[in-house]
Amino acid sequence: MTDPGPGPGPAAAAVVVGLGRLAAGLARACHPGPTAAVTALVTALAVATGRDAAGCVLAGAAVLAGQLSIGWCNDAIDAGRDAAAGRVGKPVASGAVSVRAVWIAAALALACCVPLSLASGWWAGGLHLVGVLAAWGYDVGLKATLLSWAPYAVGFGVLPAFVTLGLPGEPWPAWWAVAAAALLGVGAHLANVLPDIAGDLDSGVRGWPQRMGATRVRLLVPVPLLAATCLLVFGPAGAAAAGVAGWLAVAAASALAATGLLLAARSARVPFVTAVAVAAVDVVLLVAGGASLTA
Repeated sequence: MTDPGPGPGPAAAAVVVGLGRLAAGLARACHPGPTAAVTALVTALAVATGRDAAGCVLAGAAVLAGQLSIGWCNDAIDAGRDAAAGRVGKPVASGAVSVRAVWIAAALALACCVPLSLASGWWAGGLHLVGVLAAWGYDVGLKATLLSWAPYAVGFGVLPAFVTLGLPGEPWPAWWAVAAAALLGVGAHLANVLPDIAGDLDSGVRGWPQRMGATRVRLLVPVPLLAATCLLVFGPAGAAAAGVAGWLAVAAASALAATGLLLAARSARVPFVTAVAVAAVDVVLLVAGGASLTA
């Protein structure tokens, strides 16, 4: 028998382990939940509006690259603040991955996002890049100002246009779709910040929700989400043509919002969970109405 020779040496094994740790750290630092959710939403919208297979793949890839860049930028900038606040779940703050590595990953993802976005057309790609840059603006400094809601409104609001302008003829989306997506973004901002308001204030972050305080934010979270629900149900054809399914969606969203408000005193997490549930109703409505999104 032929001697297969020595296996991988200690140096090679160390490199493999190091690369594995780097990949795991970057995966955790990209905010995987929101990244996957937004990518899935846009891909589903692309399918629902009738984009071909290549168009759906390109739209999903562009959004994935943009969301990765946003998540990595956020964790790189917040590394010091997260460490000071003792957020051991953050991979950069805990030392699982270096700030330099996350910045490099964010820059590479942003660079990939440009051609992937423009592959859907100049108008579609340009608007998507505006949304991505708005999110970077949030990470860089707007999150600590009264305009902290604006990047979310812009970032979510351009998504229907990114999808529809990539269709043949480059149709613009209906106004109610843009408004509903923007409201969904504002609601996502409030729900996302709500559990961390106390820690943010301690670390000097004074955005719009932090200045209002947790109690007011709990009351406000359902408002933009319910407004988005009504726009998605009644916007295409009005209340008279909403149908049973539409009215059930409004009733479900209203019941979830009421539950969050009534049980807020028992658990600080309940308003956040119910807000996510209302947002899920809105996402289903947005995707279900994909065929009617064009103006």
